[in-house]
Amino acid sequence: MNFKENKAIYLQIAERICDEVLFGRYKEEERIPSVREYASIVEVNFNTVMRSFEHLQASEIIFNKRGIGYFVSAGASARILTMRKEFFLQNELPDFFRQIDMLGIPVEKIVTMYNQFSLTTKNQDK
Repeated sequence: MNFKENKAIYLQIAERICDEVLFGRYKEEERIPSVREYASIVEVNFNTVMRSFEHLQASEIIFNKRGIGYFVSAGASARILTMRKEFFLQNELPDFFRQIDMLGIPVEKIVTMYNQFSLTTKNQDK
């Protein structure tokens, strides 16, 4: 796995696991790879993955069945989407608004481009 330098590795691994839940690779109430297995998959230290799993467990995305392993929590997909939407609205969207304001891009242009993007995406899904 290629890691970005501007974010802690354990958080990037947690995001990857969340992506895998959203894409259906790991389904709710099903077991995910062990800490050691996942460390091997992403080629990092066991302790880094353990920190990722602890973070996900604290966020109620996964849970541990002692002696059996980690499982995806019921409702994990909805929690992930809620957390990501909240983060986007609070952290990324204000920067986006500052940029379009600074560059003098009219909101109508953004709306038009978004509508084109949305149509293209929907057509690709068919």
